[in-house]
Amino acid sequence: MIKRIGEGTIEFDEDVIIESSVGVAGKDEKQGPLGEYFDITFDDDRLGQETWEKSESALQTTAVQALLKKTGISAKNIDIIFAGDLLNQCISSTFGLRDLKIPMYGQYGACSTMAQTISVASVFIASGAADRAIAVTSSHFCSAERQFRLPIEYGGQKTPTSQRTVTGSGAALITRGCSGTKIKHITAGRINDLNIKDANNMGAAMAPAAADTIKRFFTDTNTRPSDYDLILTGDLGKVGSKLLKELMEGEGCDISGQHNDCGCMIFDPSVQDVHAGGSGCGCCGSVFCSYIMQKLSKHELNNILFIATGALMSPTSSQQGESIPSIAHLVHLVNG
Repeated sequence: MIKRIGEGTIEFDEDVIIESSVGVAGKDEKQGPLGEYFDITFDDDRLGQETWEKSESALQTTAVQALLKKTGISAKNIDIIFAGDLLNQCISSTFGLRDLKIPMYGQYGACSTMAQTISVASVFIASGAADRAIAVTSSHFCSAERQFRLPIEYGGQKTPTSQRTVTGSGAALITRGCSGTKIKHITAGRINDLNIKDANNMGAAMAPAAADTIKRFFTDTNTRPSDYDLILTGDLGKVGSKLLKELMEGEGCDISGQHNDCGCMIFDPSVQDVHAGGSGCGCCGSVFCSYIMQKLSKHELNNILFIATGALMSPTSSQQGESIPSIAHLVHLVNG
């Protein structure tokens, strides 16, 4: 049963379970602090493909096929798949998953897409509209650079606030009637816009959305930061994480003891040239579906908030001088 509480949070009374998940990552991500936790890594970021866009599609293909193999479930027994990415018209998802013949809803939430696909899949499972659903997303450093900034061949200088788009993918199987990590609540984000226009400062653009969603969740559920083992944001990086803590402290809510960020975790800035950290759909997708889910399965984490953040920009809007609206979706996960 689904119950709406407060202004914008949905509570699941019956078990909605992440039965299994897979995290896939590229060469630089493999060399980072979480390299050993990814289910599959690649030494060649082209993945044997002709273009970077095809390489990103291959990330999603690999993640979903590995998830099916891991669970022993065939594609024909998956009722629906929710998939998205950063590229125009979500072409990474479309071309990466077309041969699986699974009914699909394409999703776009920019870098918040992992939490968005999990949220929508959870509603389908809780309502009985589906028995098994997959949530998947991806990003690729080279394809994102070509679309949103400058092709890597240009060799442009990065600013200190810029982040490196993660080459990676995450896929999760969501179902009910089995053991696993429970999805207890979801909170949909609201669009926030503080008139940030710098495409090389995603953290500043997204931090207000994360703060808004977290504050609304605490109000809706009458909880506080100390109630949780971890408050994990998606890809704010160093700049956005600092701003998020300041925004929350301004509201009398200190999350510094529980907060971490996938964009800060996936790379080692002391030896890797990533400036403010990682970003992209594949950032929180790969970290959450590997490292975090493994910690949950071992009960090293038991009660967490996962808040994926997204900058809702496009090359067209940026070229027309528009600001960068942002959004953040929240998923509350517990062990039984």
